[in-house]
Amino acid sequence: MIELRPAESDADLDAWRRVRMAVLPDERAQTVEEIRRAATPESLYLLADLDGRVAGAGVAGRSDLAGQGFLSPRVLAEARRRGVGTALLRELAEHVQRLGFDRAGTFVDDPGSLAFAERFGFREVDRDVEQVRAVGDEPRPEPPPGIEVVSLAERPELFERAYHELALEAFGDFALDRAIEISAEDWRREWQVWPEASFFALADGELVGMAGLVRDDDHPERAENSLSAVRRDWRRRGIASLLKRTVLAWAAEHGLREVYTWTQNGNAAMRSVNERLGYVTRSIGIRVRGPLPLP
Repeated sequence: MIELRPAESDADLDAWRRVRMAVLPDERAQTVEEIRRAATPESLYLLADLDGRVAGAGVAGRSDLAGQGFLSPRVLAEARRRGVGTALLRELAEHVQRLGFDRAGTFVDDPGSLAFAERFGFREVDRDVEQVRAVGDEPRPEPPPGIEVVSLAERPELFERAYHELALEAFGDFALDRAIEISAEDWRREWQVWPEASFFALADGELVGMAGLVRDDDHPERAENSLSAVRRDWRRRGIASLLKRTVLAWAAEHGLREVYTWTQNGNAAMRSVNERLGYVTRSIGIRVRGPLPLP
């Protein structure tokens, strides 16, 4: 028997995140604290029990992409093809409908998941590329004259400035088919970074670039790159490479062995920067979207 229930207690949320880690072992999972901080009244976290044992989990809510909701059902490998994914998908889709959306988006990363999504009317709209970099001997780069590089730990006030002076411009340049909408509140709540491992480039006190890491508490030997952004009028001057090399040097100094990042398929410029720094492609995420209600 399949039973769906909201993930509300700390124990439930820990079970929820463990499903995510089992299904997506190469990606970091939010801590329970991070899940609670990121949740809004529009968020729904579900657990799926099969014959009394956790078999899957899902989340749904308002998407960062304009005019749509998002949903993400995940099922443990040993519980698939038993109706758990369908039950989760339908409940999550109904939640997105209740929020007032007639479209929902999600990611799939294998042919089986894509075929499942297509049975419910979802169609591919874009792809994201995951790139990974093994950390080795990484010397600290020397900033060019006129550029100062500081960490967020040294200058915590820069996080708020970065939203207005760098992030909004970067979001506007994302290679997506719909505008991305991240409010200042969303930035504070969801876009948390690792202060000691996050770096800003300043020119005469003006913010011109940022790059950093997000800590993985479950796998401290690896980390995910956070938003990398360079002000438009400072692009193609080596700022992105300078900051990313600084991040890699910090990672080496603190014992990390791997960093990884996701970029939109259309963002060839950033992928090229990453490739020059030694990143290699590990996987492709397929972005799909479908109409609601589900067929």
